[in-house]
Amino acid sequence: MDENRIEKLQLKLTPSIYHQKPAEELNYALFLAEAQLIRRDSLSVIDLSQPHSLSKIRKRGIKNGINNGLVIKEVESFEEFWNEILVPNLVSKYRTNPVHSLEEITKLKVLFPQKIRQFNVYQNEVIVAGTTIFESEKVAHSQYISGKEDKNELGGLDFLFYQLISEVFKNKRFFDFGISNENQGRKLNDGLSYWKESFGASTIVQDFYEVKTANHNLLETVLI
Repeated sequence: MDENRIEKLQLKLTPSIYHQKPAEELNYALFLAEAQLIRRDSLSVIDLSQPHSLSKIRKRGIKNGINNGLVIKEVESFEEFWNEILVPNLVSKYRTNPVHSLEEITKLKVLFPQKIRQFNVYQNEVIVAGTTIFESEKVAHSQYISGKEDKNELGGLDFLFYQLISEVFKNKRFFDFGISNENQGRKLNDGLSYWKESFGASTIVQDFYEVKTANHNLLETVLI
């Protein structure tokens, strides 16, 4: 590191729910190396092995979805969701774009066909909501969630996530709604966090650290 003039490293830690076995050696090493916590995101997670309940307002939304004749489809293409819902919503609300472009998410799907899945909600064959799921052995993680702003009263997202949690991914250990943070973790989107918690989710954190490469000598007592 010294010869390449790399003075600092930044690390984004994997949340413990994704571990196949207890594995927090890196956390300990960062402590020894005097790393600094620079960001902390909050993730809303349901432990599907434990009882969890829906709030009255979510039950109402699910009922609306059923009464409005909504249909959930798992699709192979991301184009409809990206172009008609996700990108327009992110640009309108936050003046930003998804972390993955349409081309990038499509390529990832080719590389990991069983691990990246797209679920859309339709009314009369017109898309009204959707989510992109990254699936691992223990966790179903909702990478992107979005619905048409003028169609919220249909209950599309409530209906969709109820089906994903109670049917599609019911055999997973965890369902991860992802973060509800802005501004590098320092602002919590209260409305989004409440929506997730009303499905029975609770909070875990994902930490980001910065460590000086010159501190590698502090690890000599634990490195073999």
